[in-house]
Amino acid sequence: MTMKTFLTHKVLPILALVSLIPLWELICRLFEVPVFVLPAPSDIAEAFFKVESQRWAGHLWATVSIALQGFLLSIAISIPMAMMMVRSRFLARTLYPLLVIIQSTPVVAIVPLLIVILGTGEAPRLVITCLITFFPLVVSATTGMLATPPELIELSRSLKAPVHKEIWQIRLPYATPYIFSGLKVAITLSIIGAVVAEFVAAEQGLGYFVQFSTSYFKIPQAFAALFFLAAVSLILFKLVQWIQKIGFAWSLTKTEL
Repeated sequence: MTMKTFLTHKVLPILALVSLIPLWELICRLFEVPVFVLPAPSDIAEAFFKVESQRWAGHLWATVSIALQGFLLSIAISIPMAMMMVRSRFLARTLYPLLVIIQSTPVVAIVPLLIVILGTGEAPRLVITCLITFFPLVVSATTGMLATPPELIELSRSLKAPVHKEIWQIRLPYATPYIFSGLKVAITLSIIGAVVAEFVAAEQGLGYFVQFSTSYFKIPQAFAALFFLAAVSLILFKLVQWIQKIGFAWSLTKTEL
């Protein structure tokens, strides 16, 4: 990576983001914006450090644990489902419309039903997170496997390769870049799913903390939790990128290296 590329893709975006903070502070102070409308960054930072670290850690663990469990569950469901849809046109025509319907249904609307069916424990939050994350994984994995060059499929069939080898040794490796694109989307959606679930069915977590703070008009505290959520989502996104670079570097494009 050249110095120019490094400055363009790494340094400048960070500088642009950091430069917004003093501008935000200046606007809030200059126009005397009420704290309950839009707190200044200094107010948000103060509110963040007022909350005990153990309390932050408890809420963080509650959110991240559900997000990761739902994310892993969605992987366990979506990849085999994509394999089945690739192998069977009947299943593809049957399942895909159902997946679109499920994805089109507002998850918030079915949360009360899930609570009635599954109770108020971790189960409904896990299901909600999985429902939000598995669709992009199914679509990306299916698209990637179907994009395998027909010549490779014809060659494997001419050599009488078993179906499972066609999937695991040809289609799945070719679909790896597509799958990681879906994983990067799904890992950020998993945080959203966990937070949405915590708004309704939780007594701990960053989403619950945001709702609790706003209900008591502790707006700077709520903003602090929101920034914390954004940071966690970004770290998880970078973690997926790191896994791809370490274990699947061959699937990266030149711009991603």
